[in-house]
Formats: sequence, C-alpha cells, structure tokens
Amino acid sequence: MSKYIHELEKWPNFYWDQGKIADLLIQLRHSQGLLIGGMQSIGFHVQEETVLQTLTQDVVKSSEIEGEILDKSLVRSSVARHLGMEIAADPIDRNIEGVVEMVLDATQKYDQPLTKERLLSWHASLFPSGRSGFSKIRVGAWRTGPVQVVSGRFDKEKIHFEGPAADKVDRDMQVFLDWINNETTLDLVLKAAIAHLWFITIHPFDDGNGRIGRAIADLILARSEKSSCRFYSLSTQIQKERKSYYTILEQTQKGNLDITSWIEWFFGCLSRAIQDALSTFDKVVHKAKFWEALSEKSLNERQRKIINNLLDNFKGKLTTSKWAKITKCSQDTAYRDILDLIDKEILVKNLEGGRSTSYSLKSS
Repeated sequence: MSKYIHELEKWPNFYWDQGKIADLLIQLRHSQGLLIGGMQSIGFHVQEETVLQTLTQDVVKSSEIEGEILDKSLVRSSVARHLGMEIAADPIDRNIEGVVEMVLDATQKYDQPLTKERLLSWHASLFPSGRSGFSKIRVGAWRTGPVQVVSGRFDKEKIHFEGPAADKVDRDMQVFLDWINNETTLDLVLKAAIAHLWFITIHPFDDGNGRIGRAIADLILARSEKSSCRFYSLSTQIQKERKSYYTILEQTQKGNLDITSWIEWFFGCLSRAIQDALSTFDKVVHKAKFWEALSEKSLNERQRKIINNLLDNFKGKLTTSKWAKITKCSQDTAYRDILDLIDKEILVKNLEGGRSTSYSLKSS
C-alpha cells in the first residue's frame, strides 16, 4: 500500500471536485479585482510604497515560516535597492540579498518561463555560503539523497513526510516544469494552488523547498493578475496559519490524488490575505490624502519619517525624547522640528498632563 501520493500509480494526475471550488474561485477573483482596481486608482508613490511593504513582508514571513528570522529593516532596504527606489543605504547581508533576489525574480519576471536553470539559481541565491545552518548542503542542484520532514527531538523524531527517491527527482521536475509552462486551460489561481503542493511534494532540494514553493505560487499569482505589483502577501497569511498549513499538507500528501481539501484551504488562505490587504486599503488612501494635503509644505526628512510613523499606528505617545531617538538627533533639534510642525498646523500639543508633553497629528 502506498504511503504518500507520489508513490501512487497515477501520480501526478491530481483531480478535485470542481463544484466545491467553483464559488470559492469566483469570490477570490472578485476580491483580487477589487484590490488591484483600488490600488491602481491611487497615486504612483503610494502604490510604490505599498509594493515595497508587501514584498518586504513576503520575504520576512516566508523565511519565518521555516524558522529563520530576518532583520526587517535590512530586507526593506534590499528590496528598495533592487527596485531602484531612493532609500537610505543599509549594510548588505548576503543571506537577505539572496532571498530578496529570488522573490523579486519570481514576482517581477512572472511572464518568463520557469525553468530548471531558474530554479537552481534561486536555490543558489538562498544558500550563498553552501550551508543551511551548520550543515553543508548541495546548492544549486537537485538533491542526491533521501529527504524527510520531521519534528521532535532527535531521539523521538516524528516523520511527517518523505519525498520521492532522489533518482526520480529530475524526471518528476521535468514533468512539473512542462506543466507549469505549457498548461493553459486552468485558471491561474487554481494553478498556483496545485503548483505549490506539487513542488513541495517532490521536494527537489536538500533545503529551501518551502520558500521556493511559495515563490512559485507568487509567480503564478502574478501571472493571474498580469502585474508585478504585489499588494498582498500570501506568505504572511501562511505564517499566521502555519500550523494548519503543515497539517493540510501532511494530510494531502498521505491521501489520494483528490486534492479538493488542499485547494479549499489554499483558496481560503489566499482569500484571507487579500481581505487583510483590502482592510488596510482605507488606511492607505487616508495616508495618500494626508500627504497630498501637505504637498506644498516644506518638510525635512526627520519630519517626514515621524509623520509616516504616526500614520502607521505609532505605538504610545510622541514626545521630544522619542522623536530624538527615532530620528537619531538631539532633543533640541527634535523640539525645533516639532515646533515647526505645530506652526504649520500639522502637529498639535496634547491637552492631557503628565511628566512629558506629547503631540499628535492634527488631522488624524
């Protein structure tokens, strides 16, 4: 009896209940359209900032799913640099650069074929040192040994999944890539769901399969929208639902080739990612209108940074000392900046008493 779907005689001939997923797909496409249409109706600079935030989150959260914590500010700086945006330079981290290069190649060049060479280059980018943690791995090439997904202590490991034998990987990946590049009848959102599961099940690399699998899904979703602009992050939502993500993957990989439940889960997760983006759309519009109203006022970079922080749910109260700490200036400079914004009717002094005077945006 076969233990995993890749061992079944008809692998990889997946099938699903079209009736169960049809309405979900229609609703997803509607939400996709609302989000993209709304974002395209606002100014270019706001679109640019939203894409920067989304791609930064995507890189950070996709790595976090695998237990790797990246410095968000360095990721943001790297994404901005690669996209040609003006932003203060930060130190370059080779590991971060590699993840960013993969995500941007997937989303910005979505219309290019997905080839073996392209996947191998993504993998090499993810592991520039040739190591995963303290372990040396085969980089920029298919694995040559067995692979398992395990949890628990080394003496009490639980095996959740075992990939196909290494001698089957090249053949399985060729079938997969032919399907990715040549199958044209499926809706591309459905294709993204299938592609992610299929790739993860083959598990062609020693490590990095999850991040590459999510990049493949992002590539196909970008194709579905015919746009390189990313306004929502699937990886961020998967991170929120990490436990159920691994559970449905394991259940599907140990089932049969009916992948209806996986598709329903994927559609639900994607829908929640888009709905989350839609829920922040009003905030984006508010921020855009706020800056539009300030377009003729002369502001320095410190003031712009603090105003952006205040518009992005600033934690606590704004004081002179917080201003100085955030913008790395003296308290005297901070106080002059604040007085200038009060004079320009952008900031107001809060009325409540206390040991420290605090300030807030006049129009927020």
